[in-house]
Formats: sequence, structure tokens, C-alpha cells
Amino acid sequence: MATGNINVSVENIFPLIKKFLYSDHEIFLRELISNATDATLKLKHLTSIGEASVEYGNPVIEVKIDKEKKQLRISDQGIGMTKEEVEKYINQVAFSGAEEFLEKYKDSAKDSGIIGHFGLGFYSAFMVANKVEIITKSYKDEPAAHWVCEGTTEFTLEEADKKERGTEIILHINEDDKEFLEENRIEQLLVKYNKFMPVPIKFGTKEETIELPEDAPEDAKPETKTVDKIINNTNPAWTKQPTDLEEKDYNEFYRELYPMQFEDPLFHIHLNVDYPFNLTGILYFPKMTRDMNIQKDKIQLYQNQVFVTDNVEGIVPEFLTMLRGVIDSPDIPLNVSRSYLQADGAVKKISSYITRKVADKLKTLFNNNREDFEKKWDDIKIVIEYGMLSEDKFFEKAQAFALYPTVDKKYYTFEELEEKIKDTQTDKDGNKVILYASNEDEQHSYIEAAKEKGYEVLLLDSPIVSHLIQKLEAEKEKISFARVDADHIDNLIKKEEEKISKLSEEEKEKLKTDFEKVIPKEKYNVQLESMDSNAAPLIITQPEFMRRMKEMQQTGGGMFGMGNMPEMYNLVVNTNHPLISDILNTKTEKKQERLIKQSLDLARLSQNLLKGEELTSFIKRSFEMIK
Repeated sequence: MATGNINVSVENIFPLIKKFLYSDHEIFLRELISNATDATLKLKHLTSIGEASVEYGNPVIEVKIDKEKKQLRISDQGIGMTKEEVEKYINQVAFSGAEEFLEKYKDSAKDSGIIGHFGLGFYSAFMVANKVEIITKSYKDEPAAHWVCEGTTEFTLEEADKKERGTEIILHINEDDKEFLEENRIEQLLVKYNKFMPVPIKFGTKEETIELPEDAPEDAKPETKTVDKIINNTNPAWTKQPTDLEEKDYNEFYRELYPMQFEDPLFHIHLNVDYPFNLTGILYFPKMTRDMNIQKDKIQLYQNQVFVTDNVEGIVPEFLTMLRGVIDSPDIPLNVSRSYLQADGAVKKISSYITRKVADKLKTLFNNNREDFEKKWDDIKIVIEYGMLSEDKFFEKAQAFALYPTVDKKYYTFEELEEKIKDTQTDKDGNKVILYASNEDEQHSYIEAAKEKGYEVLLLDSPIVSHLIQKLEAEKEKISFARVDADHIDNLIKKEEEKISKLSEEEKEKLKTDFEKVIPKEKYNVQLESMDSNAAPLIITQPEFMRRMKEMQQTGGGMFGMGNMPEMYNLVVNTNHPLISDILNTKTEKKQERLIKQSLDLARLSQNLLKGEELTSFIKRSFEMIK
């Protein structure tokens, strides 16, 4: 038997592993299964090119628990190691660069993610075990080897009598880590990290019903048999060619990824690139909610079918983190810090590629079946609008498929919309004014007033619409957006001709004074306008700029403090309406005040601004006026 010291000059490597990796100590299992998979796939390669004169067969990786001995065993039927290879790969290579590692990570090891650096994957076993054994036999015709280490830099290495090719790792689990001797806990980890590994993973057995033959007697009872319980799907959808998959295959895989999702995704995007980096995956567009913060099921990141994380910020563009699915790339390290990812050149290229691929897919879907795309618009618009705001390249590409729906359920691209409104909605200064509503019910009267003029009114109701129209106004020439209730319709799209007022200047001044006596100045700015006599006598509007800034502040961005500003409205008085003439010519001040209050409350009621005590007073006053 040989004994020796692991080739590392810094003896506190084990305490460091245990200390800094404690919060992530469950990933030891992922690392050991990954090593076993690697050993199996290496053997497959060597047999395929004729380098190994053994039969590959149908190897499995097996995980076993022995509660009595407090052992967890992971065995494979892979390439195995000779005694010399154990000495080299376990004792030397795994710790080459250990000093550099310690120097680099002594302050930030916990955040940076140690596993995966300097071949330390195997040594993660010491986070949960006070003693680790390796029993291994190489595919070469050489004796098996048995390596033992008890979490110090000392080890023993001797020959073993193992006859079958492959490696078994035996972990003697710490008293504090007995959770890893529980079947449920191990199965949970295997499903989490190794659900799609390319080599079958066996963990215990299960009962399976044997189907009865068609000619079986009616009273025959089906029998059961005990079979190996294989944890993983070794050939998940993203590893296949899109030509080999149908829609139902994609939807079944979606269910496999997210068992608690009961709705089918709207559509998918299959990613497949091998230059300038390797990346495969499938992204799904689920039905979106208006709340952008709700996101239970995330995109899962894999490295060669090994689960890494579902925190994909920095790899996937932020606006696409609302999607679901899988991304698999061997170019992404198994464990890395956020700052590393954001600075990594390959990762930035991956992010740009995904953005382009998603944009191209959306354009294809739009071109191939516009009617279906329009039906799905409400469920996907949040992602597309967010992408247009946050990624300039996506904004450019989205011009081909981003839709602008009207209150009449017509859908236009921006180019189509411009063409549609250029003759009717161009103001006297040559600007095209795009009218929009955010709530059809609350803004119904304003929408109707615009439609009577022959104007198109968009329905833009997503939570980030204020930011989006600000961006569109900045990017497009001679375009402005106005919400239909921002002013009287004639003021929103000013034409050359102006309506003549029935009132003289003196009458207008008196009228304004009469209104300002009754109307609270801190809430309403009284404006006199000459409008059609059949238009409403009073219209309450909220200035576009002020309202938009408040909305932007509430969804992040915009001017500081706008969210705390008092609500201010314009009260537009139609000087050509008969009621306004009646108010002006009312003899008693008390009656005039009552008419103004009643008219104001009716205007407020139409804007859903009349509530509580004021609504009660209005109803009481209305009944008295009827009497």
C-alpha cells in the first residue's frame, strides 16, 4: 500500500472548501455525477474510434444509499483509472494551481463559485463527507486501485480486487449532513441537477404494471414487475434536430420542464449554433400576465446537459428572462459569478445571438400566419415591448412585427399605422398625432369623440406603455402620441380652422371667474374652449406630459418625485354649449353654484373621479334637482 501527501502546499484547502461552499454543498452530487458521465462518454468515444478494445454496452451510473454504514455510493461503468492515473488526476491535477486559487478567491470564494475551478469538482465531496474512497478499474488490462482520504492532505492508495470496469466513489457522510442519506433528498437533487444527463442514472427500483394481452380472460389481474428506476431523460428535445420534432414533442418537453404548468406555450424557438460558440436550447413563449414581476418558472441553464442555474441574467437578455425553456452551452463554466458572466466575451455573444434569433423567429411567425400572430399579441406584447425599450438592435428588428392594436381590434405595424393616419391625423404643424386609450371603459366618451372625427384610436394598455411611446417619439420623425383624454379632441389634433365662440371676451372672463369661485384651484385648471355645441359642456382632461411622467415614475424611470405630485386636471369648459350659457346667465349665485357643481360632478363621474362622500352628496343633490 502506498501512502503520500496530496500535491498541495497550502494545507487549509479542505477547511476552505467546507467553509466557502457550505451554502451550495448540495452540488457535490452534481459534480460527482458529472465526473461519472464524463468517464462514460470518454469510453464511448474511445470505443467508437477503435482506441479501446472493450465493448461499450449499455452503461449506467448508479447511486446507492447505505444508511447503516452512513455511506452514499456513486458508481459508473466508464473509462476507469489505473493506480498511476489516480495518483496523477486525483492527487496532482485536481490541486494544480491551488495556491493561485486560494490567492484569487480568499476574499470572495463564496460569491465566485469555486467548484469547476482547478478541477476541484471531485473534492466537493468533502463538503458532506469526512472520508472519501475511490475504487476504480481502468478499461486497460491493469489492476484496480483503491484510494482513501479523510479530509486532510494525506491519502492511501493500494491495489483492489474490483473486477468490473469503472469507478465507485464511496462517501462516508458527516453527522451534520445526514440529509444526504435520505432517499427523497437524493432523488430531489438528481432530478434538479441531472434530469437530462446523457447517461442513464439508476436510483433504486420501482414497480411496473405488465399489460395484459388482448385475449386475456376478463377476470385476469395485471401483474407487476420490479424494474430499475431511471431518473433522467438521456435524450431531451433540445439535443435533437428541429426536423425530428413535431409540435406535440415540444409541448411534451415543456411539461417535462415545468410539470406544474397546465397551459401549452404559445410557441417555441429552437436554438442551434456551433460558431462562434456552441449553444443549443428551446425557448418557450408562455401566456404573459400584466404583472412583470411574477415569474415562477424560469429559463434553465445547462452545460452539456448538466443543470447549472435558473438565474440566467447576463446570459439571456433581460427582456427574455420572462420566457421559459432551456439553454445549453459547453462554453459557459459550471459555476461562475455574475460579474464574471457579464464581463465574459463569449457570454455577450451568446446574449446577442439569442436576441437576434428570437427577433427572426417572431418575424417568421408574423409573416407566415399574421392572423394567428395577432391573436397571440396580447399574450406576448409585454416581452416584445420590453425588448424594444431595452435593446436597440431588437427595436430595429421589431419594426417588422411589433403591432399597434386599435380599440376596434384592427392591428397595424408602425409603417401601416403611419400610412393609415397621415391624411386625417396630421396637425397644422405637419406632425402625425397618434391617439391612444389605455382603458376602453374609463375613456369611452373620449374614444367616441375621436371616432366621430374619423380618427383611429389605439389601445395601448401594457404597464410600460409610457416608456415605449417616449422611445417611439424619440426615434420617429414628426410623430407624437396623445391619450384621448389628455385634452379636447380638437386640441389633441389642432387643425388650421378654429371654432368661433358664441360668447364675447367679457362674457368669457365673467364665466371663468364664476367657475373659479366654485372649482378648487389646487385640483383643476379652468380652460375655456370654443367647441361644437353638441360636444360635452365640461370635459376633464389630464395633461399628457404630466400623466406620462407619473406613469413612468411608477414603473421605474422618469423624472424624480413625479409619483408624489398631486393629481392636477384641466377642466375644459365648452363656451358654445347651451348649458354654459345658462350657467352664465343664471340670476342667483346659489343656483349658479349648484349648476356648476352638478356639471363638474357629472364630468368627474364620467372619468371615475367621483367617490366616497362626494359621490353620496352628488346623488342626494341629483334627487333634489329631479323633485
